[in-house]
Amino acid sequence: MKDGKLQIGIVGCGGIANQKHLPALKANQDLCDVIAFCDIIEERAVKACAEYGAADAKTYIDYHELLKNEDIDVVHVLTPNVAHCPITVAAFEAGKHVMCEKPMAHSTEDAGKMMDAWKKSGKKFTIGYQNRFRPEVQNLKKACENGELGEIYYGKAHAVRRRAVPTWGVFPNKALQGGGPLIDIGTHALDITLWCMDNYEPVSVSGSVFYKLGHLEQAVEGNMFGPWDPETYEVEDSAMGFIKMADGSLINLEAAWAINMKDSREAATTLCGTKAGAEILSGMGYQMDQLIYNRGHNGQLMEECLSGAGNVAYFEGTSEEPGVVENRQWLNAIINGTEPLVKPEQAYVVTQILETIYKSDETGKEVVLAKKGE
Repeated sequence: MKDGKLQIGIVGCGGIANQKHLPALKANQDLCDVIAFCDIIEERAVKACAEYGAADAKTYIDYHELLKNEDIDVVHVLTPNVAHCPITVAAFEAGKHVMCEKPMAHSTEDAGKMMDAWKKSGKKFTIGYQNRFRPEVQNLKKACENGELGEIYYGKAHAVRRRAVPTWGVFPNKALQGGGPLIDIGTHALDITLWCMDNYEPVSVSGSVFYKLGHLEQAVEGNMFGPWDPETYEVEDSAMGFIKMADGSLINLEAAWAINMKDSREAATTLCGTKAGAEILSGMGYQMDQLIYNRGHNGQLMEECLSGAGNVAYFEGTSEEPGVVENRQWLNAIINGTEPLVKPEQAYVVTQILETIYKSDETGKEVVLAKKGE
């Protein structure tokens, strides 16, 4: 640390860095300075450095060189998915704390290597699941912890876009991303669902992965981000998973960038418990995020939702972007020696399930997972 602030190094200066992490770190500049920027495209590192860097910040095109900078305390790994593992492992070996963007890795094998390197390092490690910090998700988590839903035996993780295929970066590139909507946005919905259920023991997974619309010229009509190129589209356009847990509960995961489904929910969950149920409604089909509880009460079925009450006249609210809150708690976890909200062990299970859905589709069979300790 320098002058009481953590010194941050950024590896990967593309979309997620500029849209989420760099603005969030700037909003928390009382806790940190960003002193190093690395990207294989030098112009991106230079641009990010000029916008967000400290006065003496440096730029790199090789992350190994950045990691030699002994002033850096923390590294944020913001690259395509397949690069998460080698960079994270090298950062731990260099004695840095690491935040890695979601998902932890494109494969369970790589995620395991990252876990091993983290445990040997004695440093802090977290994964970028900022949706946990949304107010309605926090509310639902608290309700689950308080037992208000009772035993949660069924969950549905929603990550469905009607037509919102990303047309920038390397999203359609299977070699660099490891997959499409399942690994990109399905990961957020699954993380929310597992976290609220506090259930991380999958025993079997069945999955189907579809390549139906990505290569169709007519399917690009109405895409939120403009037409994609069907010739270079390599990943799935939708995927579904069926996950059985050790305690008998079940999770159904649906993920799509493009599908002919009107109800488009993203980073959303449905939970069914013995005392009550709950739904988070968010995504393309909803103008605002909603949380709805449902239960029987006084002989009738009831629904309860968050208040839509506005702010007091002449006073602004204090709401913050989830990415800002996420980064603040992460930095404070390092400074204060506490645990970050998103734990590596939890993110590992998300990666394990996502990879197993792909494997189940390839084999056409349910995949049985080893139980803890086996």
